[in-house]
Amino acid sequence: MKIFTSTQLHELDKYTIEKDQINSIDLMERSAKVLTMAITEEWTDRTPVVIFAGPGNNGGDALAVGRLLLERGYHVKIYLFNTSKHLSPDCAANLQRLRDDIHPKTLTEVTTQFDPPELPKGTVVIDGLFGSGLNKPLTGGFASLVKYINQCPATVVSIDLPSGLMAEDNTFNVRSNIIRADLTLTLHQKKLSFFFADNQQFIGRVRVLDIRLSQQYVEQTDARYALAEEALIRAHIRHRGEFVNKGMMGHALLVAGSYGMAGASILASRACMRAGVGKLSVATPRLNSAIMQISVPEAVLRIDEDNAVFSEAIDATDALAIGPGLGQQETTAIAMITQIRRTQCPIVADADALNILSGHRTWMQQLPKGMILTPHPREFDRLLGATPGSDYERLQRCSEMAKSLHAYIILKGHYSALCLPDGHVIFNTTGNSGMATAGSGDVLTGILLGLLARGYQPADAAMMGMYLHGLAGDLAAKALGKESLIASDLIEHLPQAFMRLSE
Repeated sequence: MKIFTSTQLHELDKYTIEKDQINSIDLMERSAKVLTMAITEEWTDRTPVVIFAGPGNNGGDALAVGRLLLERGYHVKIYLFNTSKHLSPDCAANLQRLRDDIHPKTLTEVTTQFDPPELPKGTVVIDGLFGSGLNKPLTGGFASLVKYINQCPATVVSIDLPSGLMAEDNTFNVRSNIIRADLTLTLHQKKLSFFFADNQQFIGRVRVLDIRLSQQYVEQTDARYALAEEALIRAHIRHRGEFVNKGMMGHALLVAGSYGMAGASILASRACMRAGVGKLSVATPRLNSAIMQISVPEAVLRIDEDNAVFSEAIDATDALAIGPGLGQQETTAIAMITQIRRTQCPIVADADALNILSGHRTWMQQLPKGMILTPHPREFDRLLGATPGSDYERLQRCSEMAKSLHAYIILKGHYSALCLPDGHVIFNTTGNSGMATAGSGDVLTGILLGLLARGYQPADAAMMGMYLHGLAGDLAAKALGKESLIASDLIEHLPQAFMRLSE
């Protein structure tokens, strides 16, 4: 699914109005009916409702919702903020509809002073002050109103997105002046800002409401951002032929582990094998050999001459992954960059490989094109040599790095983001908070390695790998719960994830 910017969403509205030959006020009424249905599904008519409407189209939506709730017997108080004495045409039209249909005391139009109502627990506040067209922080009276709403115990429902939150970039926003919604009823799609961890405090639970905008526009319009959904992943699955042998299923090389960190190499190895690779070789220090042979008997060990750390590059065949539990000793760092330089097949770099690169940033320009890098936010910041001001800015810098290196960078998180060399970004839709546990990243590295060795192109391997990783985590959480999830549980549920996508 494509994720459109606020500008594209505005164009989508206009396109729908023109192509479907529908008036904008009728499209607003369509939105209001869907919003009203969602609200009535959550709360009965015994719930008091207070609506705050702004002067634009978001306010028009809120006024229309208020009218429809009143028609359904809800007790509603509506406050329309018209301090500039200028309403959008559709907001003005809905104001007139309210005046024609309801008792005057239900509606208060605020033009100067405002005495805010009490918002006790049990009240539902509908936030329709500002929508996706907002492009600067709230100030003055609106900022004060937001702070007042946020400190009240009422339940807050925002229309489209919380007032004060911008649809994309909130790097320089004033976060104390943003509504903290309990529920966001967003129209057509999640907005880009919903995918960033630093905005989760504002959006609460999210429901996406279909208002039947033009599918033709959606199909013909390019979007920089998209979601990796099940149908897309299914289309990329390679089905195993009946007459294959292990030599046809790829030979992977994993460079991982140091003394005391054998667990990382075990997790990555087992995940790689579960990803369907035909053969796996693991380069690891001598002191890890016994535990590796016991834990992953399917792997072939390539024992390093150093007892404790990786110190010598070796030949790879179909794919290489390097980094889990590797350590950052200078001997290892030199061996790592040597390994990468001499490798001709696809490469995944994770964990200590990224930490080594962050300490030798000039080496990054020597990386071969087409590598997959899998940093979490702090690892990425170290690679960057700076701390971005927001998750949005971090994603933009990650996208720039992917283009500069011609690499595929998976910026890990709740919505892991795959940044492609052409500037496009794909957000993952699987995974859960139970996966925030040691070794989870090593499992992802193993899955990616297995897919690359099997012959998937880096873009497909990266997209499928993060989706399968998250899906295995979701299946594990369903069986075991989030609190008790450990990394090896993801590996145990990988077969179910593959089966689900292959059915």
